[in-house]
Amino acid sequence: MIRVGIVGVGKIARDQHLPAIAADPGLELAAVASRSKPDVGVPAFESLEEMLERGPALDAIALCTPPQVRRETAITALRAGKHVFLEKPPGATVGEVGDLSALAAEKNVTLFASWHSRFAAGVPTAKTWLATRKIRNVDIQWREDVRRWHPGQTWIWEAGGLGVFDPGINALSILTEIMPREVFVTDARLQVPENVQSPVAAHLTMTDIEDTPITADFDFLQTGPQTWDITVTAEDGTLRLSSGGARIEIDGQPVVQAADDEYPGLYKRFGELIRAGRSEADVRPLALVADAFLVGTRELVEAFVE
Repeated sequence: MIRVGIVGVGKIARDQHLPAIAADPGLELAAVASRSKPDVGVPAFESLEEMLERGPALDAIALCTPPQVRRETAITALRAGKHVFLEKPPGATVGEVGDLSALAAEKNVTLFASWHSRFAAGVPTAKTWLATRKIRNVDIQWREDVRRWHPGQTWIWEAGGLGVFDPGINALSILTEIMPREVFVTDARLQVPENVQSPVAAHLTMTDIEDTPITADFDFLQTGPQTWDITVTAEDGTLRLSSGGARIEIDGQPVVQAADDEYPGLYKRFGELIRAGRSEADVRPLALVADAFLVGTRELVEAFVE
């Protein structure tokens, strides 16, 4: 049994992490650390340091804090000899994740940079279907309502909070998983509200070594039905992932899928890595976001008011 402590008991922890841990027979939620000291049926502490000092024995720490503060918390956990699960994005910068990987190797513990959308039901089938095909183009439409999914989360608009790339990086995590060749950013247009630091919308142009046209449109102000679609046109057919990868169609025909269990899949993988003595910290989705900020042109738009 792997004893897990969670740091940061906000919306994502309550909606996804707590139920996923409870459903996994190989995991046990032993304690939590959050400034509010929530009542979730296990000992609660105000900080990771207090949880490590005064709490029950722990094998692993799941970090559900905003990315801007995740590095220092991860360092504390790794130096204490704990396996670490990083909620996405794994850090505020690409470089810091490399440092955490090196520290995990030094301490002989597991570091897992989780990308939950890669565990959507349609992703493995899409990866297999595309592996041997000539791809003509890829179109990503990822549009959601920030007021619905991130109410009151002001950190998302600060430097390092990613703005619209917080959901957009989910699409990029799928893209880097299913494409048979590495992709890179060639151009980006970022719309930044005049009162915040991160974009509310973005358009990315990408390609690969075969000059495949890849475009992505991200919007954080979508109302009504939400859109999380990736369409890949190959020489001999069209594949469409929708509902964030949960559904897949090939040439318009639905493909039968297993149950869509993203976070249970993440925690199953975390347990497997711990038992195998391995780490997994892929930074490619975060690197694409970083490159979009590097090459992108910025347009100031009207202030964001929740």
